[in-house]
Amino acid sequence: MLNTISIKINKWRLRQNSQRNFLIYCSVFVGFFAGLAAIALKFLVHTMEEVSRNISSHLPYHIIYVFLPALGIFLTVAYQHLINKDRIQKGIGNILVNIKRNRSNISYNNIYSHLITSSLTVGFGGSSGLEAPIVSTGAAIGSNTGKFFNLTPYEKTVLLAAGSSAGIAAVFNSPIAGVLFSLEILLGEITIPTFIPLLIASATGVVVSKLLYSGQLFHLVTEGWKLSALPFYIVLGLFSGWISVYISKVGGFLEKGILKKQNRYVRALAGGLFLGLIIMIFPALFGEGYHYLQAILNGNVNSLKDESFFSSWLSHPVAMIGFIACIVFMKIITAGITIGAGGNGGTFAPTMFTGAFLGLFVAFSVNQTGLVHLNTSNFIAVGMAGALSGVLHAPLTAIFLIAEITGGYVLFIPLMIVASISYIIARLFNPHNMYWHDLIHEKNIHPDQDYDMLNAIAISSVINKQFTGLSSKTKIKDFFNMLLQTNANIFAVIDDKGMLEGVIWLDQIRKQLFDMSANDIDTVAEIMVIPPAIIDYEQTVSSVMELFDKLDVWQLPVTKGEVFIGFISKSALLTKYREEFIRQHREADLFSNK
Repeated sequence: MLNTISIKINKWRLRQNSQRNFLIYCSVFVGFFAGLAAIALKFLVHTMEEVSRNISSHLPYHIIYVFLPALGIFLTVAYQHLINKDRIQKGIGNILVNIKRNRSNISYNNIYSHLITSSLTVGFGGSSGLEAPIVSTGAAIGSNTGKFFNLTPYEKTVLLAAGSSAGIAAVFNSPIAGVLFSLEILLGEITIPTFIPLLIASATGVVVSKLLYSGQLFHLVTEGWKLSALPFYIVLGLFSGWISVYISKVGGFLEKGILKKQNRYVRALAGGLFLGLIIMIFPALFGEGYHYLQAILNGNVNSLKDESFFSSWLSHPVAMIGFIACIVFMKIITAGITIGAGGNGGTFAPTMFTGAFLGLFVAFSVNQTGLVHLNTSNFIAVGMAGALSGVLHAPLTAIFLIAEITGGYVLFIPLMIVASISYIIARLFNPHNMYWHDLIHEKNIHPDQDYDMLNAIAISSVINKQFTGLSSKTKIKDFFNMLLQTNANIFAVIDDKGMLEGVIWLDQIRKQLFDMSANDIDTVAEIMVIPPAIIDYEQTVSSVMELFDKLDVWQLPVTKGEVFIGFISKSALLTKYREEFIRQHREADLFSNK
């Protein structure tokens, strides 16, 4: 029935509207529902967190914190296993996989499954963020809207990004940051046909947020920055870069799974209980942590003493500095445990939290010296941008997000300085952000469009199987006669089993060959060489092109199961690349002209 409705709607809209206008209408639709989903999730989680805190306040030593995260992760795993049948696709990395490998198609169940699982995980205290589930939900809404209207992969990608932008914008009330997030993280390029739908969807998401959930994520009136604080912003930028590397390494490792040999339910309970013990020691790590983040933004550093075993010790400034430093390093560990044990969440919020407490650490420590007084709230806000910039490799998103959610436009210069320094340091250690790093090394998916176009080429389509095979015992005189009947300039020397023994490049041995042509004793074994590389049939075409560039050769042999099957030439590969380039850009060009 849905297919019939879709066909009728498509026939009507093609008669009434241009394709470009229709995509704009779709972006409003996607932005509206992505905004609704984002607000519903935030409201549900915040309500659950408040209930959890109220329960905890009536129990001695807040013992409930030990068990709540385990309950949330256990319920999340049970839902994924028994109801969702493990169809959920967690994380922003899977969105990128669907864009690159699945023509931007995301399964329908991701529209609602992220809302359920992430609310269970974070609402019961799991120390991760809701931004990745919100982005995944918005992306699923956009993708399925495109599928319903039979849109092209390019148009589905635009709507997918529009849904993600709307989700981020609705959560943070930051339309510009929502657009920049999709452009920097998901699309990697800016074009007018892409930018306009993202902008409209993002604005729609913010309007929905303002109408239905007027609460601001953070309330802060920042002060103007002082030139005397500039050296300390530079120090914060350096620290942010190093902590970004730490977040990417530690968080990425733990998210891949803990207690991998154990049953999923055992893993959920054990990981959840261990997480609960850490949270009982550091209550600020409960859930997203925005409750305490808002408190320190308001200048109430002493709120960290609340619910803490060390409240009497934390009255001493040195102890408080050490406590803040522990929170900086522990947040990403607890986030990794939450996700690695089976919970659903992301590292976006933990990264912001870590950056905020890093900024607090720098300002609070310097202020204790009495030599200089730094505005703590300013450093907290700028620290968030520094950590986000380094982890996401998205400085523009970080700068505008923090400026919008904190009202800190007066901090643009410190934001630019810290975000830039953090980004540069993070790039030195990790050329790609934490999402792309795993995809490149584990799934051979690359953000560079050239890699995509090369890997879209089937290696079988560029193999020249019309080759002349020689035996190593072939006489030079006989080989010379073969040259009169072929235009080939490379020859394979193979044994009786088809195994490659060597190759002969005619250009390299031409003069030597003519000197030996009248000799009845010499064989091709005298002139064959071992090729500088042998291409395996299972290799990706992008890795083949890298070999050509690295070795500065134009032809290489190919084997399949150690049996020689032909040659690949760089010229044939470049021709196929040009054809693929034209094919992949035709859809976008056709759309932009509509």
